Amino acid sequence: MRRREFLQNALAGGALITMPALLDGCAVSERALVTAPLPEDPFLDWFAVDRAAISRVLGALGANGAQAADLYFQFRRQSTLRFEHSELASARTDVLQGVGLRVLRDGASGFAYTEDLTEAGMSAAARRAAGRSDGTPTSAPIELVAVPPGTLYTSRLAWSDVGIEQKLPILEKVDDLARAGDPSVTDVGVSWSDTDERVLIAVLDGRLIVDRRPLTRLSVQITMTRKGIAHSGFANLSARAELPWYDDERIALMVAEAVERTQILFEARRPPVGTMPVVLAGGTSGVLLHEVVGHAIEADFVRDGTSPYARSLDERIAAGSVTIVDQATLENERGALNVDDEGVQCRRNVLVENGILRSYLHDQTTAIQFGTASTGSGRRESYRHEPMPRMTCTFMEAGDHAREELIATMGRGLVAETFTGGAVKLGGGDFRFDVKHGWLVEKGRILMPVRDFTLAGNGADMLRNVSMVASDFRLDMGGWTCGKKGQSVPVSHGMPSVLVSALDVGA
Repeated sequence: MRRREFLQNALAGGALITMPALLDGCAVSERALVTAPLPEDPFLDWFAVDRAAISRVLGALGANGAQAADLYFQFRRQSTLRFEHSELASARTDVLQGVGLRVLRDGASGFAYTEDLTEAGMSAAARRAAGRSDGTPTSAPIELVAVPPGTLYTSRLAWSDVGIEQKLPILEKVDDLARAGDPSVTDVGVSWSDTDERVLIAVLDGRLIVDRRPLTRLSVQITMTRKGIAHSGFANLSARAELPWYDDERIALMVAEAVERTQILFEARRPPVGTMPVVLAGGTSGVLLHEVVGHAIEADFVRDGTSPYARSLDERIAAGSVTIVDQATLENERGALNVDDEGVQCRRNVLVENGILRSYLHDQTTAIQFGTASTGSGRRESYRHEPMPRMTCTFMEAGDHAREELIATMGRGLVAETFTGGAVKLGGGDFRFDVKHGWLVEKGRILMPVRDFTLAGNGADMLRNVSMVASDFRLDMGGWTCGKKGQSVPVSHGMPSVLVSALDVGA
């Protein structure tokens, strides 16, 4: 379908829309849910869920006793576009809406969710979550007090108010730049998504938090063909930001990275295999840090005994040059959050300080079990899921060395530049990651580009074997999504270049 035809159909309601059944008691039509601007508080304005009703439902939730309890209302509208062969190929809008109800008592949780936002429907779900018990009822708050969530990702124009006709020029620009980037480009694919999400969290202690969470992602994949040989490369951008964030400079840098990643594959060869020193490149190697270190510091894995750091708090687990942080309060980052999904204010959490393990990541459940405070790390995929300890923006802080110094110390080794996937066994910490491209180093000098190899090792060993940390810290600009126990959430990660004295390289 040509762009003009598609726009005419889409603006007339022809774009594909998927959504759950409308909530009982909702007076708003499906078309209004998708096309109308979001009010500041969609739950109070659209669904007549008032504070008095919320307080009564909280009372039902704590009827059998509670150490903590909350209601997590969510409205999320996500739009996606796909641009192929220099034309708009598809467009889709999905809407998710409902409330999750949870109570914590005696180290365990009760949970239920519903898409019926009438007081009767929520109260029935609250009774299911509360279960049967002889516990002393916990009083609901007499008055719910609104708490400002924060200003990490405020926007003047909600994504729900941005039409297809405003997004298409961005996709066309990416396509044009990619095709102009190299004469051997034979195919370009551009993907777009934007999300306008509102959450309302009502907590048994009387706090009422409303947070609007925008999220957007733009990606490009390029295929080049030379002398019958084809290679593909990609790059992407993601942020909690609004339309003007996609300026010419940011788009051009993304496309240039995708072009360069593809071009280099024609020169690259397979590397030697075996155990050797490896420099993990700044930025993108943060995915390895996230997987092999970050998850092992999440308190539910620590509690269950599957983390190698279960008994390592305040002990040395890395060289003194290694400091690792999880910080949700980074403006506009994909993993940024004002408050977590339990209504706890997010903050900077230093996990490893100068090589010493200082903290685990806690939600309210593990915090109660460990006798400590939540670190603001309770996250959930949607109202249909219980929160659990999760990372947000995880990174290693910069060191004192230039990247060239790290390479100069290597006799024979590799630089791992772009990662495409991998797997980690949390219990033992063993991992295997796929690297799309990097560099072969001989006698302290880069010799040639290499591609399509694997890195394997043990997470705890890798951390201990970090011998040098460079000063070239950066966060990866891409749109990463973390999966854990069947739930997916957006995250950010990054690091400086680091030298690991020994990793296993495979073909």
